[in-house]
Amino acid sequence: MAVFVPFVLPGETVEAEIRQQKPGLAWGSVARLVDASAERVEPGCPCFQRCGGCHYQHISYSRQLEFKAQILRETLQRIAKIELRDAIRLHPSPPWNYRNRTRFHVCAAPEFALGFFRFGSHEFLPVRQCPISSPLINQAIAQLTEAGGLGCPTAIEEIEMFADAEDAKILATAFCAADVSKNELQEWAESLRSQIPYLAGLTFFSSRRRSEEDSLADPRVITRAGATVLPYRTRYGTCQVSAGAFFQVNRHLLDELVAVVSGDVEGDLALDLYAGGGLFTVPLAEKFHHIFAVESSQISVADLRQNVPASVKVVNSRTEEYLRNRQARHCPDLVVLDPPRAGAGKAVTRSLVGLGAKHVRYVSCDPATLARDLSAFVSSGYRIVATDLFDLFPQTFHIETVVQLAR
Repeated sequence: MAVFVPFVLPGETVEAEIRQQKPGLAWGSVARLVDASAERVEPGCPCFQRCGGCHYQHISYSRQLEFKAQILRETLQRIAKIELRDAIRLHPSPPWNYRNRTRFHVCAAPEFALGFFRFGSHEFLPVRQCPISSPLINQAIAQLTEAGGLGCPTAIEEIEMFADAEDAKILATAFCAADVSKNELQEWAESLRSQIPYLAGLTFFSSRRRSEEDSLADPRVITRAGATVLPYRTRYGTCQVSAGAFFQVNRHLLDELVAVVSGDVEGDLALDLYAGGGLFTVPLAEKFHHIFAVESSQISVADLRQNVPASVKVVNSRTEEYLRNRQARHCPDLVVLDPPRAGAGKAVTRSLVGLGAKHVRYVSCDPATLARDLSAFVSSGYRIVATDLFDLFPQTFHIETVVQLAR
């Protein structure tokens, strides 16, 4: 029987308690560490193994990178029967204080606290710091906690803090229950902004259940206070990032990621699918005469239109709908796609294979869905030119991959 136990290193001996079991498989937890590996290190956070956010703090950072490369290679082979011939190019990050965006659960009463869910549960775990978040975000955690939340309304369920490239300003979003007073939210926002001068603005969204509503739809805005956008400086210019918009979370690897994705391909036509606010579109616009940037989120589309030059055609559509209804017959020189964790899926990959683009850059945050989608490209004549692993999420098992394909 295979028994999956978290927080264990290869070669270690543990006593494990079985938590869940199926025929031939079981999931457990460490009851006692009998024989520890010499490679085990002291975690950098006192909440490690209790908080569900990090998974690898007991592993040295160099070994984390090695394990992730092995996992990526094994996943591609197991799911898609793809054997990578060349080495995976690794892009390490500073292992701590790298996140420019962190989302916290809120406990407003009887005592204010910010926190996360405990590992493997939905039980609230209060925290006073998050070592993988930026120094400014940690400063905000401390200030809010020490001030008792400054009268935080009980309707606030979550708070997300987004720091700019200089780690000097924060744009915050709060997610609220339906029965909330706008006046109460405005009063709290003004209290926060008076006590926390680096808080540029606060937008309040309504919380929603993803099982009941479209998980890709933008949340509903209840009210706002202060700035609604945050300028984010990159090597390629300054991007506008709106409250609630997607943006890459690793503040150290952003330029390096964009450089690899935009690459050295030039030509007449490029498609940037799942374009977000145009992080990849902006440098691509310098290399291609025509670009179609496709994004479904209204919030991100507003940023996209602001960030890209006039030569870019912005399309507010889901990628699968855009490809299904696309009228142009001209073959793109390059397609860039950065889908959500669920991957592109059959409909999108089938359409892209039919387009026959000369080059494809696939940006993925999930090796399993990446492998599934790559199999469609490889079986249709595309070859893998390069594979880059960007460690956007140190201390966790998450893997960001850029695969360059050509035909």
